[in-house]
Amino acid sequence: APPSHTWRGIVVVSHHRAWERGDAKATRPALAAYMDRRPAVRVRLVEGDITTQRVDAIVNAANSAMRGGGGVDGAIHRAGGPAILADCVRRFPDGLATGEAGWTTAGDLPARWVIHVVGPNWIAGQRDPDLLASCYRQALQVAEELGVRSMALPAVSTGVYGWPLDDAARIAVETVAASSA
Repeated sequence: APPSHTWRGIVVVSHHRAWERGDAKATRPALAAYMDRRPAVRVRLVEGDITTQRVDAIVNAANSAMRGGGGVDGAIHRAGGPAILADCVRRFPDGLATGEAGWTTAGDLPARWVIHVVGPNWIAGQRDPDLLASCYRQALQVAEELGVRSMALPAVSTGVYGWPLDDAARIAVETVAASSA
């Protein structure tokens, strides 16, 4: 279902220079199609530090334990301080399953919320593209419930979980576009 509120902007943040240069060729057509359907929504692909984005919500590529980790997850927990972990422990005592999402405070981050998603681990054999797409759909659903108007999304599962970048970029942009159409 289309969001009932108006998105102000979506920032896709990646530590992968390829997203910004356009090497993830599947991303550009999907992004262009999305922009044609939603000209009022500003979507940017940037290379940078997700923890410094000034948005309502930052999406975290979390692990299923929801207790902090490495990569994007570790950076968000370090920058946001202990309030994020305390909220994870309180709200998700049993963690989250792959493809699911939930929110916590953003602690010391410039955002109001962190929306945590558990991406599939390609290296461990979790290769169902719908699991990765579910991360983005669930993040958008949680954002809708919170009234988020702007958010920063990382390249979920493309770090230590090893999902191929071109495929992950295509899935991310197509899923966001389909969910927001």
